Amino acid sequence: MKKIIVPVDFSEQSKFAIKVASSLAKKHDAEILALHMLELNQAMITSSEGFHPEQTVFLIKLAEKRFREFLDMPCLEGIKVTPIIKHFKVFSEVNEVAAENEVDLIVMGSHGTDGLKEIFVGSNAEKVVRNADIPVLVIKKEHENFKVERFAFACDFKEESLNAFHKASKFADMLKAKLDLVYINTPGDDFLSHKDAYERINQFLSKANAGEKVEIYNDYSVDAGVLNFSETINADLIGIPTHGRKGLSHFFMGSIGEDVTNHAEVPVVTFKI
Repeated sequence: MKKIIVPVDFSEQSKFAIKVASSLAKKHDAEILALHMLELNQAMITSSEGFHPEQTVFLIKLAEKRFREFLDMPCLEGIKVTPIIKHFKVFSEVNEVAAENEVDLIVMGSHGTDGLKEIFVGSNAEKVVRNADIPVLVIKKEHENFKVERFAFACDFKEESLNAFHKASKFADMLKAKLDLVYINTPGDDFLSHKDAYERINQFLSKANAGEKVEIYNDYSVDAGVLNFSETINADLIGIPTHGRKGLSHFFMGSIGEDVTNHAEVPVVTFKI
């Protein structure tokens, strides 16, 4: 891991994200790119009708000053920090900035049960994850020393999830964490017998060239199963595959991933399928 992006809106959750990013940066000798979205659209920047250019410059300078003050944190001492200010809120740009700078991870703060509104208002958190080609680590609480010993990764073990599985495995290796794989078996149309479940899992692991053990955990819903399994093993981190631009059928928009992210007591990391 060489570079980490942290979107910053000056909230307490932003500070939580910065602290986790700084902990990872120190352990892996990585650079932090602190990204602030200044809510000035292009019309406000270029138009002189009803909005004076000097006001735009003043607001930008004010944001830059506040940004510098925000980043004056003891946890960032000794870490290379590059502040980036975008002058309008287009959240797909987070992924564009990540691609331009060859970033490995996005760490973002979240209020959690209020629908991820503390750092990204409304559906903007969904947009960040939807467009992110790299893992997104969602932080809701303060972690003085971010350390992961057990990493629960929930998967449907279908072929389309192979890419996400490989990313999760590499992430676990980087963190030096034990990877606990789990298939959540639920009643109804998606129910599989143990024989059928293990047949799917074994085929998946064979294609992945992996020999990891997989737990089959029964629960009434997938999101409840992920949370309950993670609590049972005292997981420090939960991992979930995301469909990104394919429609987010398994993440956000009132889906499994949103419920897990909002209600998990531990951080959640997403991996693009």
